[in-house]
Amino acid sequence: MSAFSKTELLIATVARLLEGCRHVAVGASSPIPGAGALLARAQGTGAFRVNLLGSRRHNFFTSGGVELFDCAAEGRIDAFFLGGGQIDGEANINLVGLGRYPRTNLRWPGSFGSAYLYYLVPRVILFREEHSRRTLVDKVDFVSAPGASPPDVYRPGGPAALLTGLALFAFDKERRRFRLESIHPGHGLEEILANTGFAFDRPEEVPTTPGPDADQLALLRGRVRAELAETYPRFVASVLESSAA
Repeated sequence: MSAFSKTELLIATVARLLEGCRHVAVGASSPIPGAGALLARAQGTGAFRVNLLGSRRHNFFTSGGVELFDCAAEGRIDAFFLGGGQIDGEANINLVGLGRYPRTNLRWPGSFGSAYLYYLVPRVILFREEHSRRTLVDKVDFVSAPGASPPDVYRPGGPAALLTGLALFAFDKERRRFRLESIHPGHGLEEILANTGFAFDRPEEVPTTPGPDADQLALLRGRVRAELAETYPRFVASVLESSAA
């Protein structure tokens, strides 16, 4: 059971980024982050609570976003996931649209509570499977949520990492800059440079992102797959391999 898919690699990477967390919340329409949180819970030994918004079985919130925001304000959520139509080199995200606001050429669903959670949750993981100059830009057209704040602004939360379909980046809050941590198997540095619209730091030799081991694959294709199916049945049926296959 050594071979793994790209999706399984991303899920295992998410689980690794959640090590040390006790309470992880995952927004709606986020099957890969959700699977990663469930995998982290399945392989953990201590207290680990997962709230998948949109799930009845894996969501302890009784009032949806209201309770999510309350928990974040009280410091009771360790990690959350955010994405964006655009993400720039200072970890600013754009969920509003393309072009000059308010006359944007293309509109997206909107910022909702992204800025609020970005300020309060200590480990925000940016996730965008598409890795291109269209999505990873030098400067976002609209700042839905800023990646950094002035020193005099109280901000216990912020970006910790950016995970894409090609690579994993860590975010340096002091320098307001990403650092390339690893490149996924089958891809190379030149491809990352060609498809990233912002400058970033990197080591002299960039390691390869480690994939899931046999134990993780067994959990992912068994217990995690069964748990995730309640919220994302189509994703599980079409993307995730079963241990019975």
